[in-house]
Amino acid sequence: MRTQLVIFDLDGTLLDTIGDLAVACNAVLALRGLPQHSYEEYRSFVGNGIMRLVERALPEQLRTPENVALVRADFVEYYTAHIDAYTRPYDGIPEAVAEIARRGIRMAVASNKFQRGTEKLIGRFFPDTEFAAVLGQRPGVPLKPDPAVVREILDTTGVAPERVLYVGDSGIDMLTAAAAGVRSAGVTWGFRQRAELVEAGAVHLVDHPRELLPLLE
Repeated sequence: MRTQLVIFDLDGTLLDTIGDLAVACNAVLALRGLPQHSYEEYRSFVGNGIMRLVERALPEQLRTPENVALVRADFVEYYTAHIDAYTRPYDGIPEAVAEIARRGIRMAVASNKFQRGTEKLIGRFFPDTEFAAVLGQRPGVPLKPDPAVVREILDTTGVAPERVLYVGDSGIDMLTAAAAGVRSAGVTWGFRQRAELVEAGAVHLVDHPRELLPLLE
């Protein structure tokens, strides 16, 4: 059955955001005289929202709710102001997105990044692309792998689950797709390893954005 809607994860799928995430988090850690982390470490820290990113970056003994909330607030302020210093679309993503739009297939974004950051990045890097929905982390809405955000997009668009392809780079994304009853494509160019995608039940595995196009038929 022909795909009518492609739902993209953001970080690690459409955009390589790890540089700006790492710089922002290290900046707020440095302000407090705390140890900083490498880009590779941040690849394993991200994916569950900013609160968990901050929690993982803090020394274990400082991971109190109060400390995490304070550091998160500083992180969001710094990151939002410097959100696109190092971030770039992955090679082949602009072309794939343009071709999906040319075919008349609708697109949406479902991210665990906070809403303001999600909207800013999509507006910055895909200004001419029409998305049916651009949804990030919002109060009262559970984070992925809870399927609430995908179900919200399905309600907004009226597209049946069997006509949806969900594209993401992590096991969380694959579990989200399965919970929502939509087909998943795990991308191997993102922040996680291929084995994680396989273990989480990815229906398809793709190594380059152009490989998404045959999955739309």
